[in-house]
Amino acid sequence: MQDTFLRPCRSSLTVLWLVTFIATGSLYAQNDPGPANNRARTDPSGPPSTGDPIRNLTAGETAAFNNGLIVFQEVDSVSGTLDAGSGLGPRFNLDSCAGCHAQPAIGGSSPPVNPQIAVATKAGATNKIPSFLSINGPVREARFVRTATGTADGGVHDLFVISGRSDASGCTITQPDFAAASDANNVVFRIPTPLYGAGLIEAIDDAVILANRDADASKKAVLGIAGHPNRNENDGSLTRFGWKAQNKSLSVFAGEAYNVEQGVTNDIFPNERDSTGGCRFNSTPEDYVDPNGGKRVRPTATPSDLIDFVFFMRFLAPPARGDSTPSSRNGEALFSSVGCALCHTPSLTTASSTTNALSNVSANLFSDLLVHKMGAGLADGIAQGFAAGDEFRTAPLWGIGQRLFFLHDGRTSDLLTAIGGHASAGSEANQVIDAFNSLTGQQKQDLLNFLRSL
Repeated sequence: MQDTFLRPCRSSLTVLWLVTFIATGSLYAQNDPGPANNRARTDPSGPPSTGDPIRNLTAGETAAFNNGLIVFQEVDSVSGTLDAGSGLGPRFNLDSCAGCHAQPAIGGSSPPVNPQIAVATKAGATNKIPSFLSINGPVREARFVRTATGTADGGVHDLFVISGRSDASGCTITQPDFAAASDANNVVFRIPTPLYGAGLIEAIDDAVILANRDADASKKAVLGIAGHPNRNENDGSLTRFGWKAQNKSLSVFAGEAYNVEQGVTNDIFPNERDSTGGCRFNSTPEDYVDPNGGKRVRPTATPSDLIDFVFFMRFLAPPARGDSTPSSRNGEALFSSVGCALCHTPSLTTASSTTNALSNVSANLFSDLLVHKMGAGLADGIAQGFAAGDEFRTAPLWGIGQRLFFLHDGRTSDLLTAIGGHASAGSEANQVIDAFNSLTGQQKQDLLNFLRSL
């Protein structure tokens, strides 16, 4: 079941990628710009090498992964009359998980063609496409920095509403005024985080993260690197998922995303985000574990979509690394010598887990899972938990060779530009980027080739 199901999924995405590849004038023609130009190649480095479950799962765990993969691709409509899933809206950013997490395979990040453009007017919806979205740009969610009264906001303001849809008769709510927010410099963006290896990240013990924080303390101090964990404000435990490491677990991460991104209420987030009259078409929560024998029609036998999502993410393998070359091996050494590896820690070891495949293994994530001050150039003014407005989680780099958009808001498709963006007033990375900038053109290209091999 695993092979017969996964191959079509990856093949369809590969075809989509190839169509874009051809339409953009053969991106591989830019493969070797030459070290003198000091430019990162912007094309993915070869065919997708991920999308599979992690190795050594039990038969039951493999079945749970495959169930999750099915539901992760399910498309939602308001009451399930137009598409298989139900609960969409009243406000939403997209109508499926896999639509956002699609590059290079299911579970990744923004695909080459933005599905938000089509969903804006799907089923007769009357949404206008905000100026910050484009057909070849990244999938985005929008947050307002301040409320109308000037107090801190920071919450997600969904791009679209169900008004006008054929399955939402009578709903007349309107989209947020993104034009005014943009004019007031009050809107910031996030793109989807890749989900590969999420179960391994979840299985890393807090103590391991803290011990790694304290390792090489003198080197970090000389370079101005501090970093600290984000924490759950109730029990003090470390949080680790999301651009600011704001979520504790995959269950919370999935439940919040289902509610915020698609508007589907669930057992963890059971209340609608908009309760306007005439726009509620289902009882809540819309996704739930049914204590009455599971009479709801679902695509799998698992009790709820939320549980399916968690199993899919927990058992999704990290990407396989590309071929090692003399250039990429030199780039890996340079990655360490200039100081990148002090934050982008090559590996952390998981704790003992009830899933043997996740237990006491090395997770080669290239992240310390801490939040760091990234300076005025990247600051979005949004505080989440103990992460301030200029702080972000060190992004895991496994799979970066297949990503199309970089940094938290997808502002660039050029990896060299993304590296340079780490430096600005107040950034902990300034001295590291100075060291990177002092490399020769060939050395920079080697480091970029190493990153593209991950």
